[in-house]
Amino acid sequence: MTGIWYAVGVGPGDPELMTLKAVKRLRECDTLAVPHKDRDQCVAYKIAVQAVPELAEKKCICLPMPMTKDRDLLEQSHSEAVRRTEDCLRQGENVAFITLGDTTVYSTCLYIKERLDEKQYHTELINGIPSFCAAAARMGIPLVNGKEELHIIPASYQIEDALEQPGVKVLMKSGKKLSEVKRLLEKQGRDVKMVENCGMESEKIYGSIKEIPDEAGYYSLLIVRDGK
Repeated sequence: MTGIWYAVGVGPGDPELMTLKAVKRLRECDTLAVPHKDRDQCVAYKIAVQAVPELAEKKCICLPMPMTKDRDLLEQSHSEAVRRTEDCLRQGENVAFITLGDTTVYSTCLYIKERLDEKQYHTELINGIPSFCAAAARMGIPLVNGKEELHIIPASYQIEDALEQPGVKVLMKSGKKLSEVKRLLEKQGRDVKMVENCGMESEKIYGSIKEIPDEAGYYSLLIVRDGK
């Protein structure tokens, strides 16, 4: 009998924000899978092991997931991750693949799930608290209120058209484009707040566009409203 593959969202950074279900699946799994070449350097692992210390003693497979738009490199890494995961599932091991935030929002785990589903393995997604919900809570502001719409936008791509949508915009994955995104938002007179490394020890909160630096870490999230 083959094992079950779980994608487990560990939330944005604070281990206390992990769900009871996520903790239970991690405690019960036979094998832990981390999206990194080195378990101890994986941000998701550093979060999860604080809530589930016994993870340090579990069998672990490291599945490097390069941050690139190169289709060939992505295909190669995803195929290798599936191959190594299958080896465990065929032995009847339940595998928990940990991922930051929520498993359904821009998560690498979805590429693995799609391939395992095609091979008819049993897969499940375990939700985690999304970073944009945690960021709004850390700043003590509503994400959306009343009739406001919410738009989740990957800021590493073209965002001009998306910014014209009504309501609140969440810009994720700004990365190296932060300075460019900042200039555009400043020019448009937007009301912008940003949280860098939400829930982590290195967390920083910026209450206005003028406070936001031109460079920040990969885990930086902007909440954008029309100017007042």
